[in-house]
Amino acid sequence: MSVLIFIDSAEGHVKKSSFEALTYGAHLAKQLGTSAEGVLLGTVADDVAGLGKYGVSKIHHVANDTLNHVDAQVYAKAIADVATAAGATVIVLSHNVTGKAVSPRLSARLKAGLVAGAVGLPDTSNGFVAKKGVFSGKAFAHIAVNTPVKILSISPNSYKTEAGEGIAEVVASNVTVDAAKVKVTATNKVTGQVPLSEAELVVSGGRGLKGPENWGMMEELAGLLGAATACSRAVADAHWRPHHEHVGQTGGSIAPNLYLAVGISGAIQHLAGVNRSKVIVVINKDPEAPFFKAADYGIVGDAFDVIPKMIQEVKKLKGVA
Repeated sequence: MSVLIFIDSAEGHVKKSSFEALTYGAHLAKQLGTSAEGVLLGTVADDVAGLGKYGVSKIHHVANDTLNHVDAQVYAKAIADVATAAGATVIVLSHNVTGKAVSPRLSARLKAGLVAGAVGLPDTSNGFVAKKGVFSGKAFAHIAVNTPVKILSISPNSYKTEAGEGIAEVVASNVTVDAAKVKVTATNKVTGQVPLSEAELVVSGGRGLKGPENWGMMEELAGLLGAATACSRAVADAHWRPHHEHVGQTGGSIAPNLYLAVGISGAIQHLAGVNRSKVIVVINKDPEAPFFKAADYGIVGDAFDVIPKMIQEVKKLKGVA
């Protein structure tokens, strides 16, 4: 019996969300009185054994070049085979793009109960009950999982990452890897920016900025803060900003430490994609904007007055001319 954690990677590097999943899985294993192990797919340049500092004792590495590109069906089979060989009773993944695609397929293969987007450790005092957000984050559901194998995908930024001391034993896994079902013909990647899904700070704008020509101050502020930029659906639909920056119910779902919303009214569809942010700061000249009800901090003011002043203050703090 063990807890098996899927270690997600891209372009040879372990994703930040995997550190959270590893910490979560290690704590869950301790709670269950068992061991925590990891499974890593594809070629990785990072120090794999060093991931033991997050609490895993062993990492099963399926070092097959076929796995360097995500194919949900192939990934699910490989993870299922490793889990079966390792005797894993709980499998943990991050609830990111890869996890959302792989976990339901993994659930079907192993006939395992799945709680997608779990937050916090499950209650194991009487069975196995996991907590997750529902209704766009307005409520929580407590779901009992009764299957022999259980799968949890963890909402990003919902569990604190902890790194200590430790080296994991890296074991080469010889599970059979199927031929990829999906052929990658091209990859269009945004470069020179903080990836939105990995960003701890996000500066986001809406229709209140009036046009794409006014985004310079947003990009300047984001650059000073080391933040990613995002936008509302209306902005993306108007082609003021690229669609990969669109966050909300019909766009990306993010959970940064800080979400700064500028000129966004805060419709429920937008909130659904950002309400897991740890701190929400809203800048809007309309004091009745719905977003203020969800904000931790709010500034009632014109963005064209507030943002330049914020830039000046950040420059002072950083000693930038």
